[in-house]
Amino acid sequence: MSTAPPDLARPNVGRPTANQVLVVVRGIVGGVIGGALGYVAFRWLSRQGFYAHAVPGALLGLGAGIAARGSSRVLGIVCALAAAALIIVAEWLRAPFFKDGSFLYFASHIHQMDHFSVKAIMMGLGTLAAYWFGQGR
Repeated sequence: MSTAPPDLARPNVGRPTANQVLVVVRGIVGGVIGGALGYVAFRWLSRQGFYAHAVPGALLGLGAGIAARGSSRVLGIVCALAAAALIIVAEWLRAPFFKDGSFLYFASHIHQMDHFSVKAIMMGLGTLAAYWFGQGR
């Protein structure tokens, strides 16, 4: 048993290693690419009449998980937050309110959009998929 204080006995506890940082950086790059592809797919599917609100988040997380080449819960959390923002922005760009087309107005009145409950479930599923896939394996 060591007599050194706990911080000196385990000097790397709480500090990310170089490999963990690389996993997150690669994952973010993959997430940006996956998110862009997800947005394009969302726009195309929306024009075909489908509710595809989960697609941007799922592809963002999938791109991050594949590119990361490792496992990271931090990356999963970053992907979930980015996916939630991406899905809301994608919906705003697809169908802003007629009264006021600004993002601030849209974000404060998002609960009033048509078929909100279905869209909210799909948005939640997209955010969960981004977290799950974004953790990598």
